[in-house]
Amino acid sequence: MTQLTDWQKQVLGAKRVDLTHQIHPEIPHFPAFQPMSERTVTTIAKDRFFAKEYTFATPYGTHIDAPGHFADGKRLVDAIGADELILPLFVLHLEDKVEQNPDHGVTVEDIKAFEAEHGEIPEGSFVAFASNWHKRWEDPAAFVNHDDSGVQHTPGWTLDALKFLVEERKVAAIGHETLDTDPGVVAAETGFLYGELYILEQDIYQVEVMANLDQVPATGAVIVVGPANFRGAPSISSRVFALFEN
Repeated sequence: MTQLTDWQKQVLGAKRVDLTHQIHPEIPHFPAFQPMSERTVTTIAKDRFFAKEYTFATPYGTHIDAPGHFADGKRLVDAIGADELILPLFVLHLEDKVEQNPDHGVTVEDIKAFEAEHGEIPEGSFVAFASNWHKRWEDPAAFVNHDDSGVQHTPGWTLDALKFLVEERKVAAIGHETLDTDPGVVAAETGFLYGELYILEQDIYQVEVMANLDQVPATGAVIVVGPANFRGAPSISSRVFALFEN
């Protein structure tokens, strides 16, 4: 019998956390999109195999946004190579700050505080913002958290923090638990998602609507992003995992 290599044993022995929400028609989604629809195409009883058809906008559920999602002429999902989809993962655990203030935007100071404890974030990393927002997933109203004026009170990244990660730390990708990159109040004030525009204009991808980041250590993990390889997709629902030492 062929024996597993040490490398195989190490990978297979890793702790694995699924960072992906389950998709169904009732989940929170960007207001410009219709809810997902589904229909049964064939059944085992009638056709001897079971198949379904789903219709949904490409940025639906946990998903990857390619640069071309916001930046005209930039890469789409099918141009993001496998070498970019498996990356060292660093998690900014800011759950306590978001609990105190749902409008919290990740700051440069937050990142520097992380680095003071864990060391400098290396080039080519995936940096994720853990907010515990994923725990609101089954309550769409709580997830978007509108006030009486229709403004979303949701956490996100400040533009300065994104510029620091890109220009000073040269990260390969970012991720977060909310529908948008920018804090809801900032998007309402500026009238656009300028943080999301900035990150995608740098030819960097992001993963949105992540789950279970609270179960991942701040350092020491690897992220695996598995988007379906649709030709020309600006975004697409993805299965995402974190692996780290058990």
